Amino acid sequence: MATQISTSKKAANKDKVAAVKPDRQFRTIKQGLEYLFTRTDYEKQGRLRYNVTTFSLERMEKLLSLVANPHKKLATAHIAGTKGKGSTATMLARMLQANDYSVGLYTSPHVVNLHERIEINGKKISDSELLGLVNRIYAPVEKMAKIDPPTFFEIFTTMAFLYFVDKKVDIAVIETGLGGRLDSTNVINPVVVGITNISIDHQNLLGKTIDSIAKEKAGIIKKGIPVISVPQDPLAMREIKKQALAVKAPLSVTGKDIDFSYRFESSREHGPHTRICLTTPTSKFEHLRVPLPGEHQAINCGLAIAMLDVLKAGGYKIDDAKAIEGLKDIKMPGRMEIIHNDPRILIDGAHNAASIRALVQAIGQHVPYDSMIVIFGCGQDKDIRGMLEQLQYGADKVIFTRSNSPKAIYPQELADMYTEICGKMCQTAMSLKEALRIASAAIGREDLICITGSFYLVGQARTMYIPE
Repeated sequence: MATQISTSKKAANKDKVAAVKPDRQFRTIKQGLEYLFTRTDYEKQGRLRYNVTTFSLERMEKLLSLVANPHKKLATAHIAGTKGKGSTATMLARMLQANDYSVGLYTSPHVVNLHERIEINGKKISDSELLGLVNRIYAPVEKMAKIDPPTFFEIFTTMAFLYFVDKKVDIAVIETGLGGRLDSTNVINPVVVGITNISIDHQNLLGKTIDSIAKEKAGIIKKGIPVISVPQDPLAMREIKKQALAVKAPLSVTGKDIDFSYRFESSREHGPHTRICLTTPTSKFEHLRVPLPGEHQAINCGLAIAMLDVLKAGGYKIDDAKAIEGLKDIKMPGRMEIIHNDPRILIDGAHNAASIRALVQAIGQHVPYDSMIVIFGCGQDKDIRGMLEQLQYGADKVIFTRSNSPKAIYPQELADMYTEICGKMCQTAMSLKEALRIASAAIGREDLICITGSFYLVGQARTMYIPE
């Protein structure tokens, strides 16, 4: 628990909480973060009920009302989907930034550092800024705590809104945390909505089928607000169209309503990469090189550009050449990232079947290797069978381990399931350090170690090789 300044009067009368001076709560970032981490964190809980009590927009709105409703003072772009949300949000933010806008970006989860979730123009929130926000939110949180305590994600999302208002950003790009309909971010009234690829994930919360999951994701679509989607499974697209029609939101799909195409190529200057073409009545992007590897990132890039075009049509001053410049050299931690060269170690936060499939394909296209050893660990709440089925197509050898997440499944359970699914041999390790020791002893110079399955696991690996 964090060290808190309190009095007997405060303990006796909860109404006194609001009178506590905010600058007297936590003096160090360590104390502030410890306080945040004592709040209910659904990201770390395995068994949850997905309902309006557990994920309460009413509770979120109450907390926001206690800090003067910062979300109502922001222009926003809102993005939901199963995979690609963070990449799409980052690409959109960078293109807006290159057009001289001050751009807030709110994403989750983080790979290594909580500060990654809140940034402006590519700069993460600082320790002192984060501490100031924790102290500022403390009294409102404690005021609600006795009746209906806000969760970690609700508190942190509110802090992000406050920060963006304080810094007077021109627009904030907001990624949903879980689902959409009941997500804490779904209190905003955005200028444009984006829906990335929807696939099976969080089945215990969002539903067992693709259409039930899509229905939750489509819950961020607002009355009359333009929404852009990538191509989807027909059942998922049906739910998106149904929601858009219900609230009279104009819906466009890249590659269908918006002229969009992509192709993979390789050149001496850029090596293997993907290029896209996208044309609208107001924009024309031809043979644009996608900054992130993989065909899935080409689709995400197309979505980001289509969302940018909606903003352009709505009055934002966008120069396409500047937007292209903003896309150059984007790098995202934990996404197809090489963190060590001898041995070569690649990390990627793929954590559902579709993401593992896309990762295997992207590695095959972009990273030459003789043999690939995959170190894999994931949460109990994931589509484990689906991920393992995809894993067998790219891994020459698999070592199952577990991250430091309380939801992590035990390696032996993964190994038993993998053997049952594909009949292949595998190994287990009770820690990432042990798994890396086993892998390093088994590979040659031209081989590759890939660590994937969980952002927790990827974050641990990145910390080991790229300490902050």
